[in-house]
Amino acid sequence: MTRIVIMGGGPAGYEAALVAAQHGADVTIVERDGLGGACVLYDCVPSKTFIASSGALAKMHDLGELGINTDMADTSIDLPTVHGRVKGLALAQSADIRARVQREGVRVIAGEARFCDEEPGLATHKVAVTTKDGTEKLPADVVLIATGATPRVLPGAVPDGERILDWRQLYELQELPEHLAVIGSGVTGAEFASAYTEMGVKVTVVSSRDRVLPHEDADAAAVLEEVFSQRGTTVAKQARADRVERTEKGVEIHLADGRVIEASHALMTVGSVPNTKDIGLDKVGIELGPGGFITVDRVSRTSVPGIYAAGDCTGVLMLASVASMQGRIAMWHALGEGVAPIKLKTVAANVFTHPEIATVGISQQAIDSGEVPARTIMLPLATNARAKMEGLRRGFVKLFCRPATGVVVGGVVVAPQASELILPIALAVQNQLTVDHLALTFSVYPSLSGSITEAGRQLMRHDDLD
Repeated sequence: MTRIVIMGGGPAGYEAALVAAQHGADVTIVERDGLGGACVLYDCVPSKTFIASSGALAKMHDLGELGINTDMADTSIDLPTVHGRVKGLALAQSADIRARVQREGVRVIAGEARFCDEEPGLATHKVAVTTKDGTEKLPADVVLIATGATPRVLPGAVPDGERILDWRQLYELQELPEHLAVIGSGVTGAEFASAYTEMGVKVTVVSSRDRVLPHEDADAAAVLEEVFSQRGTTVAKQARADRVERTEKGVEIHLADGRVIEASHALMTVGSVPNTKDIGLDKVGIELGPGGFITVDRVSRTSVPGIYAAGDCTGVLMLASVASMQGRIAMWHALGEGVAPIKLKTVAANVFTHPEIATVGISQQAIDSGEVPARTIMLPLATNARAKMEGLRRGFVKLFCRPATGVVVGGVVVAPQASELILPIALAVQNQLTVDHLALTFSVYPSLSGSITEAGRQLMRHDDLD
């Protein structure tokens, strides 16, 4: 029986464990904090639960148009209840995952793991597991490193849990910030800026670039900036933060160009660093790549036989869905099953702002630069019958296809439930479907998804079908 040790119980780790157990392996997961890892306990699940509360408020802004009278001035937020729900759901999800893997016969150890091979190049590896009861050494035929990542800390802005915060510390606040400065305009920064904006907090986004979401679709980012402007949120552009200082009333953010932004709280969203230190990689001969990440191939192999890595510690694409797939692929490969290498161009991703922004496949930037030839269509939601009924004016559906064949190569959806609407486009990209496949598929009328089939119809050309 193949002995497998998994270092980390996040999405990469527990999904890998399920696959390995179902294929008859002897599987042990070593996780310090709880099954689900940081994704479930501190990051993705808590943040999206928090965003769900803000989403309920976002829906209220346009209810007057639908004939429903609301007074936003009387709306109050019980922050301890919101945060209690966030923490409770995270713990419940972690418990569900633990119960599932244990039903499959996986051994779960609460502790920290590190390699303790006596010399590099051994066929069988050893993992030392430190728990509150001592240290145990586990022999392993296969090891999966799935140790995740933690929030990056800037030397001049070290979080103190009171006024200078990382995104894991927000849920300890007893009151909403009077003025929140979000430092960083990537996905995490934009999501929290959007959530606090909908909760009525004065928000300033500090962006080192010329827009929010610099790595996302520019048209989608423009929609979000329009919402921010309407709601009173300020975006400070070309503003690189040098340091954050505590004051009597809050914080001062000192920018590289000499500007100073005052706020009651500062939220640091400047990326993550991999948890790859002090896990004994030198004992097995693994050298870290740029940024401290572990280099892997498309089936999650490291440079050392029998050792795989998956998830945020690899820096491949820091999404829970990608981590899970990397972990599954690693186990299928290690256990000799047929496996297709991971294809990052088919990964669907979502920014949980209000509205949401979902993408898959080739980007608009790649098309505009001439890197990828494609025909494109962009349909505003304002032209969609269902959107009109619900009072939705902002958002759109984009679809990209190959010029000659009509094969769908990407798309963007900006809408209240973009994370759900992107699936048919992702299916098309994954399975190399054409725009005529979309065009000839029945969609419900009226529905937001009808814009996807309509985009397919508008991209159809007779020579696509010849």
